[in-house]
Amino acid sequence: QVQLVESGGGLVQAGGSLRLSCAPSERSFSDYVMGWFRQAPGKEREFVGRITWSGGSTIGADSVKGRFTISRDYAKNTVYLQMNSLKREDTAVYYCAAKPNWSVDYLYWGQGTQVTVSS
Repeated sequence: QVQLVESGGGLVQAGGSLRLSCAPSERSFSDYVMGWFRQAPGKEREFVGRITWSGGSTIGADSVKGRFTISRDYAKNTVYLQMNSLKREDTAVYYCAAKPNWSVDYLYWGQGTQVTVSS
């Protein structure tokens, strides 16, 4: 069973930056797509972006394009979500997820990390 562990959340002022990390428990992730999602209070979960472990391609939600980037470090087996120019509306619990390339759905999820942006 793959486990995902997120870290790096916290409280930040509007305009600031945070970097979230996601470290899978297994190293054989060449067939996995890694995604980032977020869920704000009272709202549905929103797709933020994804990165393929081998191809490195990323897709971001319109609300975060130009501000958020996704990257991965092969040596550290870690995926990152760099968040810049944070806004109050970015406040949410952020989740890391993983799925094999052949799967439509994300099969594995982290526990989530809280990001709170203050004015």
